[in-house]
Amino acid sequence: MKSKVLIIDDDEEIRTQMKWALAADYDVAVAAERRGALDTFRKQHPEVVLLDLGLPPSPNDTAEGMATLAGMLTLDRAAKIIIISGQSERENAVKAIGAGAYDFLCKPLDLGQLKLLLERCVFVTKLERDYRRMQDEERPDMFEGMLGGSDAMQEVFKTIVKVAKSNVPVLILGESGTGKEMIANAIHRRSSFKAGPFVAINCNAIPENLIESELFGYEKGAFTGANCQRVGLVETAAGGTLFLDEIGDLPPPLQVKLLRFLQEKRIQRVGGRQEIEVEARVIAATHVDLAKALLEGRFREDLFFRLAVVACKLPPLRARGEDILLLAKDFLKRFGDQNGRDGLSFNPQAIQAIVSHPWSGNVRELQNRIQRAVVMADDRKITEVDLELDSSVHPATCLEDQSGNGHWDGSTTTHGLKQAREHLERKMVAVAIERHGGNVSAAAKDLGISRPTFYELMSKLGITKD
Repeated sequence: MKSKVLIIDDDEEIRTQMKWALAADYDVAVAAERRGALDTFRKQHPEVVLLDLGLPPSPNDTAEGMATLAGMLTLDRAAKIIIISGQSERENAVKAIGAGAYDFLCKPLDLGQLKLLLERCVFVTKLERDYRRMQDEERPDMFEGMLGGSDAMQEVFKTIVKVAKSNVPVLILGESGTGKEMIANAIHRRSSFKAGPFVAINCNAIPENLIESELFGYEKGAFTGANCQRVGLVETAAGGTLFLDEIGDLPPPLQVKLLRFLQEKRIQRVGGRQEIEVEARVIAATHVDLAKALLEGRFREDLFFRLAVVACKLPPLRARGEDILLLAKDFLKRFGDQNGRDGLSFNPQAIQAIVSHPWSGNVRELQNRIQRAVVMADDRKITEVDLELDSSVHPATCLEDQSGNGHWDGSTTTHGLKQAREHLERKMVAVAIERHGGNVSAAAKDLGISRPTFYELMSKLGITKD
């Protein structure tokens, strides 16, 4: 199959000439304005886009072109978009590169140079796709770009596979930083809506007085400053997935309008009278305790049941067991490669600090700490100081050793590290059993491990339900 190229230019003659020049080697699509371009982009997923920044209704400035660039990068951050510009517009082309464009060419175009750049873009795109596919195939603990070997995350991955096949709304629950948007993206990529856009909205990040117009759009003259018609984010998600993050913070009046959309698949722009049909899958997420919000009247019960046809609960990082070090090592390699510092590793104290830390910020906090450590570390061994984690203050480092003859002294030997891990495991297992009144199934679920694994730990550590 030929690779796909999308040409976006308001000049019909230029579109025709470029299509004719490239048709022998590529499957070429064309568009003359932003809406048509974004629609073609989301449906065809071209390997390369050739974009002229001067588009209607304002062909003499770059506003529409830059908006088109931003829209495509929202749909696909890895998109290869080449800016076509005149010599006098070189500064704008450079600005577009800063905004995420892949490269730019100046008019009049050199056909040989254009074809060479297209070949390179297609080659890089295929390499990136092959790499992502190989990662998923070769690593049993990797799923849709997410690491998770623990029983808790494997259950989440199974849920994704099941719900992706249907069109039912999904509610993702979890603390901040657990990766709720990544889960929503994974469901989208495996669903029948994958050819459409993935539109993410943080309901907590938009001011209350603007959120209605952001979600549903507005008509020209709807309010002071509404000088043109604007399509809302819900409408933008047509044919794809609408991800409503932090849905628990949505104001009550907007909850009513969202409920209507979920029930009827129709919306009205602010200031408009025409009903617009929008077919999009809806995935919501929140860190808010919705059960409490229901009781307090802050969240509508009917909206909750519409959104939570399937609820997917993400475990906090502290309940993911071996995933903590798995993720830490992956982040260390990734940030090391990005900063030209290969061969980095954690020293024993850093490992102890990582497994002992409560990680209230979850995966986002872990990523932040390791990114900082890569930059600040003086040598190839990352320390707990580089991570800004002080393992000495954590209760797990102050427990008695197995013989009861003292405390672990922070030794950096292999024996000391093994001893520290056993102390931590014993403490976590004992606390879980006590918290759940001896209910092993509940305690195992709390720690994100299977019931048989929990029993094995109890046996190894000499712990009974009593």
